[in-house]
Amino acid sequence: MKFLREALDKAKHNFEKGGKWERYYYVFEAFDTFAFQPNSTTPPKGAQIRDAIDMKRLMMTVIISMMPCLIFGLFNVGYQHFLAIGQDTSVGEMFWIGIVQVVPIIVVAYAAGLGVEFIFATFRRHPVNEGFLVTGMLIPLVMPPDIPLWQVAVATIFAVVIGKEAFGGTGMNVVNVALTARAFLYFAYPVDMAGEVWTYLPEGATLVEGYSGATPLAVASGSVTAGESAVAALNNFGSGWAENIYTLKNMFLGLIPGSVGETSTLMCLIGAFILIFTGVGSWKIMASVFAGAYGMALFLNFLGGNSFMEMPAHYHLVMGGLAFGAVFMATDPVTAAQTETGKWFYGALIGILTVLIRTFNPAYPEGIMLAILLMNVFAPLIDYFVVGANKKRRLKRATV
Repeated sequence: MKFLREALDKAKHNFEKGGKWERYYYVFEAFDTFAFQPNSTTPPKGAQIRDAIDMKRLMMTVIISMMPCLIFGLFNVGYQHFLAIGQDTSVGEMFWIGIVQVVPIIVVAYAAGLGVEFIFATFRRHPVNEGFLVTGMLIPLVMPPDIPLWQVAVATIFAVVIGKEAFGGTGMNVVNVALTARAFLYFAYPVDMAGEVWTYLPEGATLVEGYSGATPLAVASGSVTAGESAVAALNNFGSGWAENIYTLKNMFLGLIPGSVGETSTLMCLIGAFILIFTGVGSWKIMASVFAGAYGMALFLNFLGGNSFMEMPAHYHLVMGGLAFGAVFMATDPVTAAQTETGKWFYGALIGILTVLIRTFNPAYPEGIMLAILLMNVFAPLIDYFVVGANKKRRLKRATV
């Protein structure tokens, strides 16, 4: 890396004040600080906290925690593809299909997002923050494997401009940027984001007889009109071409159709362990999302009414993107609740709303995206009431 350091040092004067490319200084700085540790320190003003971690290391930790989901996602894209066409093949072939389909999505997401970041940094004269390192990976992981690349680019640009830069840039956004991209595609191009779009099937592919790429949530939701229990519908799904594809075990492992990186609850839990162990992610938010979803599902079991409401509560924890959303989306340090008490309410409400949306909105059997976006908006209000309650308690003690 010495040659790269020397090359950057030689070019640096062109980007500094008075240089011919002065206006692009922050673009240059972004590449420099991404490749090497910054040689600058915090100005000696106010209170200081010494810590070994900086923003770049923080974001890289989150990316590392997403690697299990990405690696499994590459395999599952290929696995679902060959399952649909009825071919037995090697694990290597499955990974290759996943790489061919997913890597371009990652490249386009980073290229489009960073391009917008560089443009805003140039005109606003502010540094390029490392926040998009995480967002650029989250966006591909919540996309269908065969999403058109131009839609990925458009959604990423929309999310960065409207979801972040319009509010002032990194650290100022109100809603999660990656979920903003997904929500944009869901409402702007619903045909490519809903229905049986979760398996890569090239044009002209010959499918096995009776194949359906419906997700477990769609199958469970459809059990209401079919007049059978949700568990029976899941157990009977795939009869004739893939027996027992939607068992609880398979849904926990992630061997089901879905977005690239959100199908495996196991991989999400590994990522959660990394985030909690390093102190990067809030375990309170993660735990409360799962607890809220489980508690609401139990309550609906008690009420009854239809087969989806009576589905065992623990099924909700391994279906859809609940685990991925709880670990990587709800814990976004910018858009989540900031108070420790508020985190419990914030996470629990996400879990509760997710199950409610799943159960009572047949047009949208998944609910984690809308639940998180809604609670992003209400997170400041939750913190406001928590802080207000703390003030009242302290004032009461002071007057006693």
